[in-house]
Amino acid sequence: MLPIEVQIERAQRLVRMLENDAPLLTIRVAELTPEHQQSAKSHAAMITACAKAELQRLTEAATPQRQKAAKLAS
Repeated sequence: MLPIEVQIERAQRLVRMLENDAPLLTIRVAELTPEHQQSAKSHAAMITACAKAELQRLTEAATPQRQKAAKLAS
């Protein structure tokens, strides 16, 4: 298993990529029917929400580890 800090970095990168891709998604789905456009956009929004939730979970899980490390460093 990867260290929590690496997992957090990967989750942050995924969230950034998904957020940066949102305008491009609109261009990519422009030729689709409105129903398919909405489906693609809602799927992308769901993936983004899941990635943000995972990032939040990882960040919360890392907090006790960071506090422990800070105490040891003091």
